[in-house]
Amino acid sequence: MAASVVNKTAHAFDKTRLEALLNRRFFYAPAFEIYGGVAGLYDYGPPGSSLQANIISEWRKHFIIEEGMLEIDSTIMTPAPVFETSGHVARFADWMVKDTKTGDVLRADHLVGGVLEARLAGDKEARGQAAAPPSDDKKKKKKSAKAAAVKLDDDVVKEYENILAQLDNYTGPELGELCRKYKINNPDTDNEVGEPQQFNLMFASSIGPTGQHPGYLRPETAQGHFLNFSRLLDFNNGRVPFASAQIGRSFRNEISPRAGLLRVREFTMAEIEHYVDPSDKSHERFAEVSSQVLTLLDRKVQESGSSQTVQMTVGDAVKNGVIANETLGYFVARIHQFLVKIGINPERLRFRQHMGNEMAHYATDCWDAEIHNSTGWTECVGCADRAAYDLTVHSDKTGHPLVVRQALKEPIVTEKEVAEWNKKALGKTFKGDAGVLQKLVEELPESELLRLKSELTNGSTVVKSADGKEFQLTPELITIERKVFKQSIREYTPNVIEPSFGLGRILYTLLEHSFWAREQDVERGVLSLPPLVAPTKVLIVPLSAREEFAPIVQEVSSKLRKAGVFSRVDDSNTSIGKRYARNDELGTPFGITVDFASVQKRTMTLRERDTTDQRIGSIDEVIDVVSELVQGNITWAHACERLPAYDGVQAVE
Repeated sequence: MAASVVNKTAHAFDKTRLEALLNRRFFYAPAFEIYGGVAGLYDYGPPGSSLQANIISEWRKHFIIEEGMLEIDSTIMTPAPVFETSGHVARFADWMVKDTKTGDVLRADHLVGGVLEARLAGDKEARGQAAAPPSDDKKKKKKSAKAAAVKLDDDVVKEYENILAQLDNYTGPELGELCRKYKINNPDTDNEVGEPQQFNLMFASSIGPTGQHPGYLRPETAQGHFLNFSRLLDFNNGRVPFASAQIGRSFRNEISPRAGLLRVREFTMAEIEHYVDPSDKSHERFAEVSSQVLTLLDRKVQESGSSQTVQMTVGDAVKNGVIANETLGYFVARIHQFLVKIGINPERLRFRQHMGNEMAHYATDCWDAEIHNSTGWTECVGCADRAAYDLTVHSDKTGHPLVVRQALKEPIVTEKEVAEWNKKALGKTFKGDAGVLQKLVEELPESELLRLKSELTNGSTVVKSADGKEFQLTPELITIERKVFKQSIREYTPNVIEPSFGLGRILYTLLEHSFWAREQDVERGVLSLPPLVAPTKVLIVPLSAREEFAPIVQEVSSKLRKAGVFSRVDDSNTSIGKRYARNDELGTPFGITVDFASVQKRTMTLRERDTTDQRIGSIDEVIDVVSELVQGNITWAHACERLPAYDGVQAVE
């Protein structure tokens, strides 16, 4: 008998039910809750911690192991000069506005977007195109009253849609103008808001007991990669391309974190820095992903006021210049493969290119993997071409060359004009200005050196500094000769392609994509997490707590452990059906029932979470099948071919 078909869309998605489940089963909860909590800080419970650990484990396999990356673990606390040099102190900021009466602080772009989206929703309701969703939350009722069913003029609807399509591209002053033009107030109080002001998102701190060494909690893990570039390059035997990877905590002092795990102040990131020759951004494995079809939203479409996506293969996107180069395209495709593998719905996944004004100060191009959820489209992964920005600024600041020295197969022979100085006469003539003059001449282009050379043959020449100071040079002080140079080593600063993953956001959107309710009972929620990442892979359910079941339960548990399959035993005194239902909420994909037949005939039943189908086989057969299911070697349909259906009756004495 084939596997059953299950209807997961019998009931509309209900965020309130999902949040109640996640809270009740302690996937995560507000930190310091008994003290009143702090916005944007969350603790993960046992299932949430295991789910995140499994996502990280698969991330390591998918990227670090398969791509041969070098994993590091750098410090969280960072001295201020590092972030001053990287540009974060000056530019790592969001625009905020304040309620003019209460002083409440809101993020400006989120305020504009939220209010305009609410007005568009009210317009649709007034036109009979959509019904306002019911809510039992009094706070939500208060906000929804602001978005009453009011029909808007067609031109106004187009204006709002145009603004929303390029919302991330507006500057602070432009956001302030939008608030005034469209009378956008604080939705909680209906009070006007003030002019947008920049707010730096880094948490400031100090290092040492005296406070003399200012520092910051890192807002990303990237700088730890760049500062260790020389060591990483040496570890990789001086060869480029290569990539470093890091998983760790980062901190951002978000202005108004109100979206659960989607916007927090402390979070886990997984970041890759792939170092590549700036003159060759091809990727040796690009052919493996070139046929991968992606949903793309490029910057030109957004800047035209549209959000229309296109389906395109990665190969065509790179060929047509939509994605800048093969290495960037390769990682965009690999990000897509990873997200789908862990359970993200590919129909709710798109890649959006950053527009000019929203581009990070260090990036030349960037694509976000955005996942659709109950709040809209949320950036969960960024894939940026950081060019040589970070390595260059840190090298200039410290004097430490963060470069690659590449031995050339064939030397490059060049000729150029070179200034030769009579340093004794130079110092005697120009004294303290001698060094300035030398540098000034050596930085001149070839054409200027040729001019000086010609004028020197006629007796003397004059060089002017940037501040207008003149220096007269004679053949006794300087000669300019043409010399031949043979270059055997090419020195360059590599470019960096950076995929950056927000694991908390990925985890939450995965939970939303996985949640549904049984067709026959809306109260029976299910999390259809893939076995790959499910917190518990197998639930062992003895018929009761009777002693005769204990040896079989211990044997099954031991064999599953040896097979690398994480299992839990539920021998509580509630019914088997309720025990399975509880674990359906936790996303446990498989269940094994130990009963009297297990003792007498050494058989067990294997239950699949989504269909609730049960198959039967010997203890070893069931363990072999479930091990292959968890490892992803077979599907449930294949398991149904190997194990017969269980009819609910076993002949036992």
